[in-house]
Amino acid sequence: MKPKKLLIITYYWPPSGGPGVQRWLKFVKYLPDFNVQPIVYVPENPTYPIIDNGLQSEVWDNAIILKNKIVEPYGLASFFGKNKTKKISSGIIPNKKKQSFLEKTLLWVRGNLFIPDARFLWVKPSVTYLKKYIQENDIDTIITSGPPHSLHLIGLQLKKELNIKWLADFRDPWTTIGYHKALKLSSYAEKKHKALEKEVLNSAYTIIVTSKTTKTEFQVITTRPIEVITNGYDIEHVEKQPLDNKFSLAHIGSFLSERNPKILWQALQELVTENETFKNDFQLKLIGATSQEVLDTISEFELTNYVLNLGYVSHQEAVEHQRKSQVLLLIEINSDETKSIIPGKLFEYMISERPIIAIGPEGSDFAEIITSTNTGVFFTYDKKEELKAILLNYYELYQKNNLKVNAVGLQQYSRKNLTEQLSKLVTRNS
Repeated sequence: MKPKKLLIITYYWPPSGGPGVQRWLKFVKYLPDFNVQPIVYVPENPTYPIIDNGLQSEVWDNAIILKNKIVEPYGLASFFGKNKTKKISSGIIPNKKKQSFLEKTLLWVRGNLFIPDARFLWVKPSVTYLKKYIQENDIDTIITSGPPHSLHLIGLQLKKELNIKWLADFRDPWTTIGYHKALKLSSYAEKKHKALEKEVLNSAYTIIVTSKTTKTEFQVITTRPIEVITNGYDIEHVEKQPLDNKFSLAHIGSFLSERNPKILWQALQELVTENETFKNDFQLKLIGATSQEVLDTISEFELTNYVLNLGYVSHQEAVEHQRKSQVLLLIEINSDETKSIIPGKLFEYMISERPIIAIGPEGSDFAEIITSTNTGVFFTYDKKEELKAILLNYYELYQKNNLKVNAVGLQQYSRKNLTEQLSKLVTRNS
């Protein structure tokens, strides 16, 4: 049977690094197994905050890649402050009390002039370009992936002009995402964001989300079908890694200011002070962009000497560290808005065969996943003594060379199984 053509509109694509690229890179890899031909539309000249050239090799050889130029306001804004602009574009919002005038200005511009985000200038030329391509190539189904949520406006306009089947994939929420409040929105801008969100949610054929909580939030806004397809793990071709000699706790990924778990730093400080062997064996590995506020807090708790700060590494190196670190840390912001966030790295953590210590708000969706798969333990931000106890327990198991996990039920989160779910939505009633 002839493969079904699917046009995928996404901003993040190799050589972009970071978590945003992984979801659709893997979907594209496995869609052909389910008789779907992926056609990927991406910007020709993007401003990616993170580059990982190693991901180029993971792009499916027969994928059709369409590129069109984009006007990038972040590229222009970097003239005034390259590092600050880069951090804001990657979602690292400076602490409110420590924001410079330039940072406050950039945040205000981001929230009030770039609606829904800084890629809004790509919408009109993309509609013009894709409308012609869709008509010439007999395509009847498209998917837009956000953030950036301006890409959903491309899908919205194509739906209006061509009456095409359009699925909107939300890797993260829109107006309820944690950093939305930090954008210094005027009442007009806030209403505009919500109006666009509502129009998108009520116009798409199907909404795809990554968590149950986001589905619940969206059901208040729309009666359109909403399907949960989480992120997942792929088979990584990584040589077996020898475990670190140190009792290493590794945080992999962006460590934002709001994800600053003082209960963890306090528990570790007490263990270092009370236990001489723990003090000699302990190491804290920070892999990825870490905010200065987090580093300052670590210093306040006198833990700096135990830190190995590697900064951003390639995805391949990140996977290697997942496999050889003694314990993996997963930290989420302590707020109602982040209950729906399931970090993509969770699923890679889960197959690393290393125990996970997770900290987040009560009712977090990812807590249920960790518990049901027996891959680690979850704590809220008021459970310092319990956290300290599990750290000591893990350390004692490490001393006996017996620190490990016995995971269950992971197959449901494999990228191939998740892509099969997606393929059914793509081919349903079409």
